[in-house]
Parts: sequence; structure tokens; C-alpha cells
Amino acid sequence: MTEALPLQKDTRTERDALGEMEIPANAYYGIHTARAMNNFAVSGRPVNRKLIHALVLVKKTAAQVNCEQNRLPPHRAAAMIDACNELLAGRHLDMFAVDALQGGAGTSTNMNVNEVIANLAIMRLGGKPGQYELVHPLDDVNCCQSTNDVYPTALRIAAIRLLRPLCDAMASLQESLQHKETEYADLLKLGRTQLMDALPMMAGQGFGAYAKAVARDRWRLYKAEERLREIPIGGTAIGTGMNAPRAYSYRMVEKLADETGFGLCRSDHPMDPIQNMDVFVEVSGLLKSAAVNLFKISGDFRLLASGPLGGIGEFTLPPVQAGSSIMPGKVNPVMAELAGLTALRVIAEDAAITMAAASGQLELNAFLPLIAESLLESLQILDGAVRLFDERCVRGLIVCEDRCSANLRNSAVMASALVAELGYDEAASIASAAIAQGRTPEDITEERDLLTRSRIEQLCHPYTVTKPGIPGQEEGIHDGNA
Repeated sequence: MTEALPLQKDTRTERDALGEMEIPANAYYGIHTARAMNNFAVSGRPVNRKLIHALVLVKKTAAQVNCEQNRLPPHRAAAMIDACNELLAGRHLDMFAVDALQGGAGTSTNMNVNEVIANLAIMRLGGKPGQYELVHPLDDVNCCQSTNDVYPTALRIAAIRLLRPLCDAMASLQESLQHKETEYADLLKLGRTQLMDALPMMAGQGFGAYAKAVARDRWRLYKAEERLREIPIGGTAIGTGMNAPRAYSYRMVEKLADETGFGLCRSDHPMDPIQNMDVFVEVSGLLKSAAVNLFKISGDFRLLASGPLGGIGEFTLPPVQAGSSIMPGKVNPVMAELAGLTALRVIAEDAAITMAAASGQLELNAFLPLIAESLLESLQILDGAVRLFDERCVRGLIVCEDRCSANLRNSAVMASALVAELGYDEAASIASAAIAQGRTPEDITEERDLLTRSRIEQLCHPYTVTKPGIPGQEEGIHDGNA
């Protein structure tokens, strides 16, 4: 739970290479954060908390490793570790107030974290915020680090943390669709292509197709974690590793892997993940693929539930809230709409990630904060939308058998089952007559004395027209218990 710290009217003076600034006396951030808060007041949205959490975890691990390797005295490292634990417990999040959209490749976010940890540690050592001779944000908290290796490392950890529950949500949605596939395996309905009447199908077959699409997304997202496990920690500014001993780099990876359980590994060429953002583009592209399928499925649900009396009306979606302030009794497909609009946002975020990744120059990508914000938001909102769509729409969906039967009966699609027996032209003539007269193709065929009624029923049997093969030429006709 975030604890808002009431900032005092009194101030303390902090200095950097650009001059002096007055900072609220009891603020845990410092001059670098204050400058960034002034410079990047754009969106009003702070840096994603999942990224802050991952950055604090990296800092905690660095304090442990630097203490182990005698670069930090134990008392100072212990204070820093305690400060990190306090932040990891969710406290003082109001101190991370830099805007998510910022220049500097994430330096302001890194410095914000450095300063907050330093000042919390200073207080544990009996000092007051700003007494950096006790714990220094750069010399101590940022020891052996650069924004350029810490930030992408933390982003990978944060992304994996969000990716795993999304995979679980996709698995649940797939399972719900498969339940519907089984539930409606024997319910015959009208298929449609280009919004026009097409061949008949079992309602369960449609749900099976949706489940297959979601299964592919689930597998692709599950495999995407492999791309995120390679981290550049220890590469420092451009990947050469200057100011970070090799032993520090290996130990950092080992401890972060133990802490997260993510199977992290050290990049064999840290310069690559520091400057090249294609991994995030790849993961975002897979999120976009999942969003495309979610948009399509949710759109189908809205269309098939339209009406309910003046539209197709074959699906009934769970009513979750009143739909109009002026039309009593109106209920809208809001959960399917939520899924659709969230999918559109993910698709838009993918475009931003793509352009930001392509905008990297030489040994660094200055637009990494945009990539981080867009990727983490996509992971979070897609997870939420999939879960809600599954729980509040798919599971309670009902296929209306009477409406499906009526729509199928009022169409002329069964004429397609007569093609092999009567030829395309004759079947087309039958279909046209059926539409014009408001009758069924079966009745027109019998009236024209083209086939016996028993043969017509055999050709147009539901278990014939919804399975592979040519009606009337299979080896036997399955009965209704097949």
C-alpha cells in the first residue's frame, strides 16, 4: 500500500553539475528527480510501478553483491537493502513521480530510484535526507551500474512478471471456449461468409476455431519469455562493462535468477541488448497477434448477439449492466466491447514500440522509456481484458437454439448439399426459388420431383453437411447419436 509522505514547507538545498535546487526537506527523492519532474511534465502518468519494482530489485541485488565483493561496507549495504525491502513491500511509491514519458533513455527513472533508496538508507543510519556522505545515490546505490544496463534488465524482469499471468489468462479463455465447443457440439446453425448466409455448421465448431486461435496465442506468448531472459547487467553504459568487474556481472545474474525464478542468463554480448530493442518488438508483435484474435472473437460475439430481436440474435451474452440512460431495458455487449477496445490499444502500442525501437542510434536507444511504458501497459491491459472477457462473457454465453434453427430454415444454404447430385446450375435455381418463395430448398426439390424426400433428407442431414466429404457419397450416414 502506498504511503503518501506530506512534504514539508521547509526545504534542503541540493547541488549537481547544473547548479542548485531547493528540495522539500523530507522528500526521499533528490535534485535529479526534481529536475526530471519539472522537465517531463507531459502525461501526468508516473513510471509503471512494475518497472519501479524491478529496478528496486536490481538495486537490492547490486547492494548485496557489492557488499559480498567488498565494494560497500556492510552497514551501508544493510541500510540500502532494508530500504529496498521497504520499497518492494509497496511503501513510498509517491516518491516515484517522474513522468513515464521522459527523455534520457531512462536515466531520470534510474536516478529517482537511486535517490529514494539512498535517502531511506540515510535515515536508517540516523541521518536526514540529502546527507549523501552517508549513502550516495551514485557512488553507492548505483555502484558498478549504468542506467543503460540496469533499465533494460529491469524491463525484462517486469515484462516476464506480467507475461506469465497473461499466459494463464489465455489458457483459461481457451478452456472456456473448448467447453462451449463441447456444450454446443450438436447445435446446427447457419455459417456466414462476408456477412452473407453460407454453409451450415455446428455451433461447437465455431467455438473450436476460436479456441485454436487462442491456443496459438497462448503458445507464442509462453515461448516469448525465452527472448526476455537474456539480460545485459554488468554491461554498464554501452555494453563494454567498464567500471563493472566481471565477477560482479556473473554474480548479479546468478542472484537475480534465484530471486525471480525466471532462469535469467547473462548476455554473451551485452552491447547487443543495450542498443537493440528488437526483442521488445518481437514480444509486442505477439501481443498484437493475440489482440487481433481477441478483437475478432469479441466482434463475432457482438455481431451474433445483435438485436436481440432486430438482429441476428443467435448468441445471448451475460447481461452485466444497464445499457442506456434513455432506452429502458437496453443491454449492451459491454464486455465484448471492452475486449475489442483493449485489443485496439495494444495494436496501437505495438506501432509505438516498433517506431521507438527503430529510432535507436548507435550504442543506445533514447526512446526506451516509451518502449517500456507501451510494452508493460499492453501486458497489463491485455491480461485484464482477457480475464474479464472470459469470466463475464464467454463462460455465461448461451447459443439460442430456436433462433439458430429459424435463421437456418429461412436461408437457402441447404441447396449446396444438392450440388453433387443435381449439378451447380440446378442447385442455384433451387436456391433462388427458395429465397423468392420463402420456402426451403428441400421443399422446392421435392416439388420439382428431382429427388425423393428420403434422398433429400439423407443429403441434407446435419451430420452430413457439417463434416468433410460429398453429401450422398460417404460410406454411410451418421445418425443423431454419432
